[in-house]
Amino acid sequence: MAPVTAEVDLLVIGAGAAGIAAARTAQAAGRSLLVLEARDRVGGRAWTDATTLGAPFDLGATWLHEAGANPLTPLALGAAPFDHDTVRSHRCFIGDRPATAAEMADYDATYGRFHGHLAARRAPGRSAGEAAPQGGPWDATVAHWEGEVICAAPLGAMDLDDFLDTQLSGPNLLLPGGLGPLLESLAAALPIRFGAVVERVDWSAPRIAVEGSFGRVTAGALVVTIPTSLLAGEAIRFDPPLPADILQAAHDLPLGLLSKIGLKAAGPDRLDLPDFGGLERQVADPADPAMSFVAWPFGQDHVMGFLGGEAASALSGQGTAAFHAHALAELRRAFGRRAEQAIRTDVAAMHDWGADPFARGAYSHARPGRAAARVTLATPLEQGRLCFAGEACHPRYAATLAGAWDSGRQAAQAAIAATERVGSRL
Repeated sequence: MAPVTAEVDLLVIGAGAAGIAAARTAQAAGRSLLVLEARDRVGGRAWTDATTLGAPFDLGATWLHEAGANPLTPLALGAAPFDHDTVRSHRCFIGDRPATAAEMADYDATYGRFHGHLAARRAPGRSAGEAAPQGGPWDATVAHWEGEVICAAPLGAMDLDDFLDTQLSGPNLLLPGGLGPLLESLAAALPIRFGAVVERVDWSAPRIAVEGSFGRVTAGALVVTIPTSLLAGEAIRFDPPLPADILQAAHDLPLGLLSKIGLKAAGPDRLDLPDFGGLERQVADPADPAMSFVAWPFGQDHVMGFLGGEAASALSGQGTAAFHAHALAELRRAFGRRAEQAIRTDVAAMHDWGADPFARGAYSHARPGRAAARVTLATPLEQGRLCFAGEACHPRYAATLAGAWDSGRQAAQAAIAATERVGSRL
């Protein structure tokens, strides 16, 4: 591929949800632009595998949360979004037996009290783990769900204010064809350079220069949408160096890990689980490497399995086979040898986001006492000439596609205003 030399009004680094939103905003405003994407595809941490299981399987981002306010909802109407909450059910095992109706009622009641308990214990700098209830028969299980499964990190690693401020409500929509094709369609008309790994950003002059093996691009303004893991690791060299508070904010918003695997049925046995049926188990310690499952989505012959937090990190880098073996061992806890006969051992769909060099994790959480880092990271530099965007930059919809999309839009608006102020539009 020939090196690129270009001059544009707005340059965007990254073609995930934030980068696509930023580029579409600039395009709608009539600005010249270019998107540099290190991968060979768009979507970032939203990627759909349509072949391995014989049906679409989202390897990363899966739901459009809080759909009534989600900016992607109206853009997804043609993709037949389905309200998962209308069929959501869960079955919990205690050891090798299903929980009784009374036990499930106790579990649900414990879960129902959880967020109110935390809200009553808000205090600056407190971790969500410090405020969480303990000692009841279901407290550890709820903490495991709210920490490792939903937030991809232990509650003790997360700031309580940030945890509460980023809670999501329904509806939670699933797209039958996956989220990857949605983002591909939204990026279809954008000028994107793939395989473009950015090495250096020089923002010392009125026009920002970005360099890498792809060549050199200059722009009136720049929107950077790489994950905080890469910012904190200084994967891109900024000249002059980024302000200390920006770099600290990236460190204060680390990416947890939620790994997801698709397991394919070996035959007609559906393990007595309904379509979209949830499966989990009681734990005595939130750090237990327990998995949760969603069975047979849209009537397909596969199960979605989730493992989060430190347990997911421990398996990261060991390959799909190791994760597959762990998932089958989890199913055997509930179904014994029946699980081995019901689930194929020779096929699985997953992507190791922890080992992915352009992700190094799943999505962000704020360290205790560092909830303000999201606003800090999202604050435009040089009156908008340099902006950061992504799910980590959104104080309300962090860790979601909605947060990434909205932050990308806001960053582009600030960048466009900056080019107007300095008259840098070509």
